[in-house]
Amino acid sequence: MISIGSPTGAAPTDTGRAAATARGHLFNAGTLARYRDVLARGVDRVARRVGEADRPFTGVTPDDLAPLIGAIDLDRPLGDTDAALDELHDVWLRDAVWFHHPRYLAHLNCPVVIPALLGEAVLSAVNSSLDTWDQSAGATLMERRLIEWTAGRIGFGAGADGVFTSGGTQSNLQAMLLAREEAYRTVVGGSAGRPDRPQVLSRLRILTSAAGHFSVQKAAKLLGLAADAVLAVPTDATRRMRTDELARTIDRCHRDGQVVMAVVATAGTTDFGTVDPLPEIADICAAAGVWLHVDAAYGCGLLVSPTRRHVLDGIERAASVTVDYHKSFFQPVSSSALLVRDGRTLRHATWHADYLNPARAVEQGIPNQVDKSIQTTRRFDACKLWLTLRIMGPDAIGALFDQVVDLAAQAWRRLDADPRFEVAAPSQLSTVVFRYRPSGLAPDLVDEANLHARDALAASGAALVAGTKVDGAHHLKLTLLNPETTVDDIAHVLDLIADHAAWYARTAATAELSCPV
Repeated sequence: MISIGSPTGAAPTDTGRAAATARGHLFNAGTLARYRDVLARGVDRVARRVGEADRPFTGVTPDDLAPLIGAIDLDRPLGDTDAALDELHDVWLRDAVWFHHPRYLAHLNCPVVIPALLGEAVLSAVNSSLDTWDQSAGATLMERRLIEWTAGRIGFGAGADGVFTSGGTQSNLQAMLLAREEAYRTVVGGSAGRPDRPQVLSRLRILTSAAGHFSVQKAAKLLGLAADAVLAVPTDATRRMRTDELARTIDRCHRDGQVVMAVVATAGTTDFGTVDPLPEIADICAAAGVWLHVDAAYGCGLLVSPTRRHVLDGIERAASVTVDYHKSFFQPVSSSALLVRDGRTLRHATWHADYLNPARAVEQGIPNQVDKSIQTTRRFDACKLWLTLRIMGPDAIGALFDQVVDLAAQAWRRLDADPRFEVAAPSQLSTVVFRYRPSGLAPDLVDEANLHARDALAASGAALVAGTKVDGAHHLKLTLLNPETTVDDIAHVLDLIADHAAWYARTAATAELSCPV
C-alpha cells in the first residue's frame, strides 16, 4: 500500500503527515460533512451572540483589546474548531458593533437581510473570481444582468454599462478616472499641437458640493491631479449645491484656462442626506460639455422606493453614477457598483494581458469583466443582491428604505420641538444632524458638552451616534438605516445624550467657579 504524501514504498514523513492533515480542511466533495458541521457551529455562535446583545456595543477600548490580541501566537494553531470560536468570541464577537441593534444610530452601516447572508455563504464557498469568464461563467452574466437592471432603474439607455466595485470610494475613483481620460482626449483632440500630458492634467478641475464626500479629493490625489484640482461649490441653507455658484465656477475656470473635467453631484450627502438639484445641474453640465457624475452611494435606495423615486429625477442625465447596495439595499459589505451611460467609456480601465484577457477574447465575444474594472481578482458580490431580488423583490427593499426615511422625518420634528437641542436642516433621506444647546448654556461649553456626550454614550455601549462639524461647530448625527428602530428608541437615546451633556456642563461650570483667581 502506498502512503499518501510519501515517496513510493517509503514511510510517511512528518511533512507528508502534516499535508495529509491539512488536506482534510480543504472544501471539496470529500469534506462535505465537515463543511456542514463547521459552518453550522459558526452560524450558531453568531446567532447566540446576536440574541444576547442588549446594546449595540460593549464600550470596549483599543487599550482593552490590544494586549489580548497581541498575545495570540498565530504560529501555534489551536487545532480545534470550538476552541478557535471561543477565542474569536473573546477577541471580536463579544465586543463587535452590532448594526442590527435598533439603537445603533451612527454611520451608514445597515442591518442586512437574510437572503443576502445566504448569498454571502454561497459565493464564499464557490469562490468565483469575477475577472474572467473562465473563472466565473454564469456569475459574469448574472453581474451583467444586475448592472443592466440597475442602469434601467437609473433611466440609462441600451448603451449603458458598469461593474461592481468594493464601495463608493472605488466607484468614485473609477468615475473620475474615466472623466479624466475623456477630458484629456477632448483637450488633445482640439489642440493644434499635442500638449504634454502632465501639463494638461495640471489644468483639470473637479467641481463638487461643499457637502460632498471626501473620496472625490482622494480620487484627485490618486489620479495625479493638481493639489487644488477639487473646487468646492457652496451649498444653500438646505445643504444642496447652489447651481448659480456652480455656473459661476465653471465660467471662472474657463476664463482662467482651466478645464472642468467633471462635476460631482451628490444624491444623499453623508451628513445631511440631501440630494443636489440634479435636473438643473444636468442642464449646466450639458451646456458646458462637462462630465456629470452623481454620487448616489447613499441615496440609491430611492431607485426602488415606491414613493420617493422622483427625488432622483435628473440622475438619468449623468455620465456616471455610484451606487452602494451595502448602504440602502440592506446588503453586507461589500456590494457597490459604478454605472456609466455610455459603456464605451469603460475602455479607459481596460488593459489586455495575454495570460488573462487577451485582445482576441474581445473578438471572440468572450465576456471578461476585468476589461471594465480597476480590480483583477474580485468576489462575486453580485450574488447577494441577486438572491435578495429573487427572494424579496425590489419593492420590499424600497419599502424598508422608505420606512427609515419616514423615521428620520419624525426624529427631526421631535428634535426641533425639544428645547434641549438645536437641529440642522431637514434631511431628504435618513440622517438627522443636531446638537445639545439648551438656553443659558455658555457658548464655549456647547462644543465640549456635545463631544463629551458622544464619547460617554459610546463608552456606555447603550447606543452609538455619529459626530460631525457644521460651519465649524461640533454636532451629533443620527443615521437611521434600521427599520426596527422606533421613535421610542430615538427618544431614549436623546435623553441619554442630554443627561451626559448636562452633567458635563454642570461639572465644567462648577470647576470654573471653584478655580482660584
